[in-house]
Formats: sequence, structure tokens, C-alpha cells
Amino acid sequence: MKKIMAANWKMFKTHAQGIETATALVDILRNKLPEDREVLVIPPFTLLHGVHNVLQGEPGFFLGAENFYPADQGAFTGEICPEQLRDLGCTYALAGHSERRHIMGEDDAFVGLKVRFGLKQGLRMILCIGEKIAERKAGNVENVLFRQLQKGLEGIDPGVDPETLVVAYEPVWAIGTGEVAGLEEILAVHALVRNKLVQMFPDSGKSIPILYGGSVKPDNCTSIISLDNVDGVLVGGASLAAESFSQIVLA
Repeated sequence: MKKIMAANWKMFKTHAQGIETATALVDILRNKLPEDREVLVIPPFTLLHGVHNVLQGEPGFFLGAENFYPADQGAFTGEICPEQLRDLGCTYALAGHSERRHIMGEDDAFVGLKVRFGLKQGLRMILCIGEKIAERKAGNVENVLFRQLQKGLEGIDPGVDPETLVVAYEPVWAIGTGEVAGLEEILAVHALVRNKLVQMFPDSGKSIPILYGGSVKPDNCTSIISLDNVDGVLVGGASLAAESFSQIVLA
């Protein structure tokens, strides 16, 4: 299983800045990308076409989308659909990122609808899960994550191809805060997630990648990526600069 090193640019960068960063990233990593790594760049919608042109033809590089609306083309002003994303070169898409859940108000059921629809439309879906600090302090981590997994993956074929589905654990309190879960905490949570995936998908649960996200940086990535059941990272702030993200990719 290859480690997925994903860069989530969120609502940052103009078109020119995005092209510059993607080009620099490719230049740094060309002929240096380990065989067991793949790089996933997830930029804002406005940058998808330009970044795709930069990544196209580069071995080990993939393009993803931060979001979409779970419907075919239609009267959904301001939204974008999976067909349009695939037309722009996307192979991956996120669903359930904490900022979509807690700022944009997307609930578990809607997140699950997006996962199902995205898979049906041929996208590789990354389901993001994670607890708030109050939920962790109350001892509800397992309940919160299992609910998000159950609802987020509801209706998915038990024989799902593990190449099409990814789970990303991102503790909400560690996203963009500089705080990072301790190695023992990450190890324990990823083991819980793995066990739940095996229960839900007996044939493929062991092979579904589980990423860690939450203040991942060049100086902590090596220790995180070496943990059992950590199959990659989903990086926010540290992915905005080609130099720092390339260090993470090569960690």
C-alpha cells in the first residue's frame, strides 16, 4: 500500500500562486519520489485546471477536489458536481472535513450522501472524521468516530474496492492550531478506526488507507508516518509551500 501524501490548500492562493507552488513541488520531487509514496494536491476549484496541467504526466502525482455537491449537473447555483471535477482531471475528492461539518453545517447524513455519490461517479473518496476537544475530554472519541464512520460509509458495498476509499482522521482541535495528537493517541485512534473498518468491510477493511491530519509538519511527519495503520497524511498549512510539503512527502 502506497502512502498518500495529501496537500489540502483550502481557500488559499491565486491562480498564479497555485501554478507557481505546484510547479515548484514537481520540480523538487521529480525523480526523487519514493516508490511507496503518491502525492495528492487538493487546491481550490479555481486552480484545478491550472494545477492539473502542471501535474499531468508526472508519475505519482494526483489531483483532488475539496468539495462537491452530490448531484448531476443541474440548477444548483454556486456548486460543482463530480462530472465537472473529473473533466478537470480530479481523481480524488474530500467529504466530511471538519470545516465543512462545523462551519458550513454539513451533517453526518449529508457527508455520507457525498461519499456514496462520489464513489458512484468514479471519484476516489476521502472521508474525514475527527472529534472536538470537548468530546475528547468527555471520553467520547470512540463514539464520535464510530458514528461518523457508520453514517459516512452507510450504504457502501461491503466489498468496496479499497483503492477507491480512504479515511482521514483529523482531530478537530489539532487542525490549524499547531497542536498535534501525541503518537500514542494517533496509534490508538487509528487502531480503533482500522477495527471498525474491518467490521464494516470484512474483505477490504484491512486495506483501506487511513490518513492522519492535524498540524502535520516536516519535523513531526517521520514519526507519525511510521506508526501502524497510518497510511499517509492530510496536510493543511504546511502544504502551502512547496519546500515544506516536499520535506513531508520525503519524510
